[in-house]
Amino acid sequence: MDQFFTTFSARTIWTPELIFLLIIFSFVYFWVTGPLRDSFADAKPVPVRRKIYFHLGLLAIYLGFGGPLYVLGHLMLSMHMLSMAIVYLIAPPLLLLGIPSWFFAFLAKRKFLRRIFKVIGHPLIGLVLFNALISFYHMPSTFDYLIANNGLHNLYQLLMLAAAGLMWWHLIPRIKTAYELTELKKVGYMFASGVLFTPACVLIIFAGKPLYAVYTDPATWAMAISYCLPPGTEIPYDVFTTGEQRISLLSPLHDQQLGGAMMKVTQELVYGVAIGYVFRQWMKRDKSDNAKVKYKEYEMVQTNG
Repeated sequence: MDQFFTTFSARTIWTPELIFLLIIFSFVYFWVTGPLRDSFADAKPVPVRRKIYFHLGLLAIYLGFGGPLYVLGHLMLSMHMLSMAIVYLIAPPLLLLGIPSWFFAFLAKRKFLRRIFKVIGHPLIGLVLFNALISFYHMPSTFDYLIANNGLHNLYQLLMLAAAGLMWWHLIPRIKTAYELTELKKVGYMFASGVLFTPACVLIIFAGKPLYAVYTDPATWAMAISYCLPPGTEIPYDVFTTGEQRISLLSPLHDQQLGGAMMKVTQELVYGVAIGYVFRQWMKRDKSDNAKVKYKEYEMVQTNG
C-alpha cells in the first residue's frame, strides 16, 4: 500500500475537484434549509439527523466517485465493486433521508417534473431499470468499453445513480404520490431487487477466468488509469506488473471473486437494514392506528354513557 501513495500524486488520490463540488452541494443545502427556508411553503426547520444523513450521503458519493478507493478501483476489481456498492446502495437512501420533505413538495408543484415522474415514477420502472443497468454494466465487453471511455463512463455512472435514486424513492418516499407502496409491498420490492441484483454478482464470482481486460491487459489498463491522472502525467506501468511491484495482493481471478462477493454481501446488508426500517415504520403505523381506534371507542362510550 505504501507504493500506492508513492506512485500516485495527492491530486490523483484525493480528487480535490470532487471535494470542491461536494462542498458546493453542502453550501447550497445549508442555504436552502437555512436562510432560504422561509421561501418554501410549509417549510420547517430540518432536524440535525437529516443534515447528518445528507452529508453522509455526500461522503458516500465521494468514496464512490473519487478518493483513494476510486483510484484503487482501476487496479483491483474488488475495490471498484466496493465503491459501486457504496455509491449506488448507500448514498441514495442517505440523500433521500437528508433532503426535507417540503423541498420535494416544492418540486412536485412543477408541472414538467410531475409529468416526468408520472412516466418514470412507476415502481417497476425503478426496480427493473436500476438492476438492468447494473447487469449490463458488468458484461465484460460493456465494462471494458466504458471504463476506457471516460465521458461515456461518467454519463453511465450518473444514469445508474439516478436509477438507484428512483428505486430507493419507492422504499423511502419523502412525499405522498400516486405510486405509494404499502409496507408489505416494500418488503417484496426489496426481495425482488435482491433477486434481480444477483446475476451480475454470480457472473463475477463463478467465472472461471478473469473477465475484464482492464485488470489483465496493460494497454486497456493504461487507457483507463490515464483518466485518473492529471494531464501530462506518465502512466505508472510498474504498478501493473505481476511481481513484487503489483499493488493487489490477489490474483486477478481471486480479486474478481472477492469483488463479486463484496458487492452481494453489501447489498444483502443494506437491504436487510432497509427491511428493518420498513418493519419499524409498519409497527409505528399499526400502533398509531390502534390508538386512534381505541380513542374513537372511548368517545363512543362517553357519548352513549
